[in-house]
Amino acid sequence: MHLPNPTARHLFLHHHALTEPRSGPAKGAHLSGLIDRIGFVQVDSITTVERAHHMILWARRHSYRPPALKPLLERDRALFEHWTHDASLVPMDLFPQWKHRFARDATRLHANWQRWFRDGYAAQFDTILNHIAAHGPVSSSDVGIGEERGKGGWWDWHPSKTALEWLWRTGQIAVTRRDAFRKVYDLTENVIPAEIYRTETSPRQHCDWACATALANLGFADETEIARYWHAVDKAAVQDWVRAEIAAGRLIRIAVEQADGSPRPALARPDLAARVQALPDTPAGLRILSPFDPALRDRARIERLFGFHYRIEVFVPEPKRQYGYYVFPVLEGTTLIGRIDAKADRSSATLRIRAFWPEPGIRLTKARLARLERELDRLAALASGTTCDYAPDWQREPLSRVR
Repeated sequence: MHLPNPTARHLFLHHHALTEPRSGPAKGAHLSGLIDRIGFVQVDSITTVERAHHMILWARRHSYRPPALKPLLERDRALFEHWTHDASLVPMDLFPQWKHRFARDATRLHANWQRWFRDGYAAQFDTILNHIAAHGPVSSSDVGIGEERGKGGWWDWHPSKTALEWLWRTGQIAVTRRDAFRKVYDLTENVIPAEIYRTETSPRQHCDWACATALANLGFADETEIARYWHAVDKAAVQDWVRAEIAAGRLIRIAVEQADGSPRPALARPDLAARVQALPDTPAGLRILSPFDPALRDRARIERLFGFHYRIEVFVPEPKRQYGYYVFPVLEGTTLIGRIDAKADRSSATLRIRAFWPEPGIRLTKARLARLERELDRLAALASGTTCDYAPDWQREPLSRVR
């Protein structure tokens, strides 16, 4: 089967909930269901406009507001926070699969952490675990009293801070909440619901889960993309899984047209034609995406499918940046049409727009400009922290001023 490029983009975005209307509720079970569908939500601290996890959800539901997320993690325990390719919020029923990651990280990270961090963190493991058991949840500011506090980045953590992160990465403690974005940890058995905490999966079940859910969330993929999605199993294990699934008739080989017109081999479920036939109409709206949106995580895949080269320039010295510190991709329908440099100036309640860079061949017509301005109005409402559809106390610099 040959999948034309416009269809491939449409199907991929549909699997990431980016082709449907953004109306509807965005809290409680509705929000939890949305996160289940897109697989995970990456957590990031940068607040140029709003934190990445909030922008990811807002891009799919305009009624979403940041306070709706906290209860799912801290009260309902519908989510837990841990590592995928980076720190993320993950549906709680996936926790048993993370036990394999905990065991793998305990082995894999040991040598690196001894090189990267100050000595002494391993000696704090039992002290911290006993302290939490006796006194309850802690943050990094509650441990390591008297230890020298570094002024650098993560490589300069004090030993007890490093110990907390190690215990978290290896599953001995869990994030129970965040206070002012600072992680607060408790013993894992106090955070994860008992039935889920006790559930075990075999290595084979883990591999089946990792491969099957990656393919389901991507719509179609090759072995490298499947392995890269969760970073849970290696490519050799994926290849073994693929051979078994093809032999059982549960997987087919297809060709996907890339943005440059070339075909690329991929894998899909046999119901691919039916899923394509059932796709909704191509959406006409415009969305401003977080740089950490799950749909954009695999930059190489995005470049192949959309012809859109994107890199975050946060760590690039300003004189060497091509665009800006934190630039948001702009999606119109099933096309990435450009990127925009926006920043919320909370002191003056203004969403400031430095520049919009259209992709080659994209013109900023009156209709497109109107759609972009409407989306910026909604973005200003999100940044204001209000619950109304439009925040009259926020302003937006007109795009007509942008050079």
